[in-house]
Order: sequence, then structure tokens, then C-alpha cells
Amino acid sequence: MQDSLKSAVALARAALAHWPNILGEPTLVMHRENTVFRVETTTGPAALRVHRHSYHSSGAIQSELDWMAHLADSGISVPAPLPTKNGDLLLACIDASGNERLVDVLTWIEGEPLGATNHPFTRPPAQTCTIFHNMGEALAKLHNVSDQWQPPHGFTRHAWDRDGLLGENPFWGRFWSISNASSQVTQLLTKTRDCLRQDLDFLIAKGLDYGLIHADLVRENVLVKGTHVHMIDFDDAGFGFRMFDIATALLKNRLEPNYADIEAALLAGYTSQRAVAAHELATLPLFTLLRALTYLGWAEARIEETGMRERQLRFVRQALELSTAYLKNR
Repeated sequence: MQDSLKSAVALARAALAHWPNILGEPTLVMHRENTVFRVETTTGPAALRVHRHSYHSSGAIQSELDWMAHLADSGISVPAPLPTKNGDLLLACIDASGNERLVDVLTWIEGEPLGATNHPFTRPPAQTCTIFHNMGEALAKLHNVSDQWQPPHGFTRHAWDRDGLLGENPFWGRFWSISNASSQVTQLLTKTRDCLRQDLDFLIAKGLDYGLIHADLVRENVLVKGTHVHMIDFDDAGFGFRMFDIATALLKNRLEPNYADIEAALLAGYTSQRAVAAHELATLPLFTLLRALTYLGWAEARIEETGMRERQLRFVRQALELSTAYLKNR
């Protein structure tokens, strides 16, 4: 971990020479899957990202940046990419191990995270609900603007579609065959997957709203200033079901005492900007379960990271609770 951070710092320092108007050295903000630095420029602060090796192709990251640029130009409150001196949005560098690493720079978004996973909200409930209403509005506007956009030739992002969620090799891994799971857990997860495949096939045939989605609108990726919200971290964004986007924004808030009010506020904000058919709103439990299941495969792929086994246990407990309820009410 320390070696990878050292490498990321060296890359960030070298990469900054390619951007105009930079002042001083990069300051570390976060070293997780991507490494993020704050850099000062003559026009204000910016965020420099050193992308992890081999997660996304250069084409996929370029597509992410093209989409974010369009969203920002359209008035959606998201970071906008800043071009290099040559006018490029993405820079390829070689790290100390000889691997290609991709670097970009985005406008800095001021605000504090909405919250942290597994920590109760500290804001007054009414203010929290106002924020979730505004989140719903912002997410609906993002979907509206995305539907009106014509992506450039070669645009490529992964898909949170049927195969990406429930296929033989889902985007975040085979959640029904994680290591160290008991045969009982594996059987329940396999049964859940079979039922979800049937139900999702039926719903797709009936018609589901599908297009570009953020796909990771968790608390840490919503920056709040007062009750105004900004959406950050489009690393997992791609094509997917719009109700999956809504479910992602709600899942980790289920244990809040006023969760029913939070859900109602987000849906009210969303539907104030974008129509949702009644049969789609009724799919929220299905997509909430699908979102919970994705975390099992995500954790499995990172199981050797510090604290990940404990996190996976929490993910499993959540998934089993939601699976049992879903199968009971199916």
C-alpha cells in the first residue's frame, strides 16, 4: 500500500507539468482504488486523479470525462474535466513498475460529504429529507440531460444490465459463489439469483427506463453545501436501469430511523423532474436487492485488503436479509 502511494505521488507530481496554471505541489486527499490529490491553480483548486491500473481502459475513462463535461456544461453540479496544455482530458503515464497509469484533473467541488456508511446522520431529520429531495431532483436531471445527449463516436462504458448484474460473469463478480460461504448461504444466493433473473426478464419485456447512470450515489459521493447537493466520483458510472441508480442512493440508508421519510423525499424529488411509471416504482425492492448483491462480488475481488473480510460479512448479512424478504414477498 505504501509503495503504491509513493508511486501515485510521483506520478501526480510528474503529470502536473502537463496542465497549465498549476501552483505548488499536489496534496493527498484519498488513496483507495484511485488516488486523489488536491492541486492549486491560478483559477482555484482542482482534483487530480491517478487511476488504478487496469480497471478501466483509456477509452472508458475518456468516455467518462466526455460525459461529465457535457453534464457540467448542462448545469448539472458535477466536476468538470480540465484539459492539459495540449487540450487533452486524459494523460497516460508510466509508473515505477512499468504499468500505464491514467491521470486526469477535474474542477474542485466544495462541500462536505452527506455522511459516512455505518454512521448515523447527525443533521436534523427535516434537513436530511430536504437534501434527499434535492438529490432526487439532481439525479433525475442527470438522467434527463443524458438522454438528450449524443455521445461521441467510440463512447464506451460498462453496463449494469441483466448480464452485468446477473449474468455468468457480472461486472462486480459472481456474488452467489463467494469464498467461505456456507452451503446454506450459497444455496439461498443461487436461488435468489435464479428468481431475480426470471423477474428481471419479465420486467425488461414490460419496459424499464435504461440509460447512462451514476451507479454509485452513496453518501460519500454526495457533497453538501447547506442543502444543495453535488455529485462526484463517476468511476463506476455506465449504462444501467434508472431504478438501480435510485436504489443505490437509498440502500445504505435503510437503518436510519426515518428511512421511510428519506425514501419518500428522494422519490418525490426525482418524480418532480422525471416521470416514473407505477410498475417501475414497484421495482425498488428488486433493485435494492440487486445493489446489495453486487457488493458481495466487489468485496470478494478485494478480500485481502485490510478490513475487507469484516465488510464482506456485513454485506452478506444485508444481502441475506433482503433476499429472504424478497423471496417471501415474491
